[in-house]
Amino acid sequence: MADTVPGEGPRGDAHTIPLSQLPPKGRVLCQGRIESVTYVPADRTAAFSAIVSDSEPGRTGATPGRRARLRVVWLGRRRVPGIEAGTELRLEGMLSRSEGLPTMFNPRYEILPRQENE
Repeated sequence: MADTVPGEGPRGDAHTIPLSQLPPKGRVLCQGRIESVTYVPADRTAAFSAIVSDSEPGRTGATPGRRARLRVVWLGRRRVPGIEAGTELRLEGMLSRSEGLPTMFNPRYEILPRQENE
């Protein structure tokens, strides 16, 4: 299966890694729900970021009572359409650490449909 255009979504043939099991760095495919987004003031360099956490509180591999988190940053953007609190995403990109959190810059992403029974 071929790669998708950046921003349209990751390859569908790979398996996602739970956020609680992310490696310290490297290319990963993971999934989670946007917990919060951060907008920067107009006088600062454009960047749009979001905190993504495990989709389900009791997800396999997660520490009880604590959700694993991932910071996602889109450089050069003040907003990314469809990216808002509560949105479920599948993300693919290079993982690094920034300010103590696993971080992905300019990842490929796919917005996943909401479950009807949530």
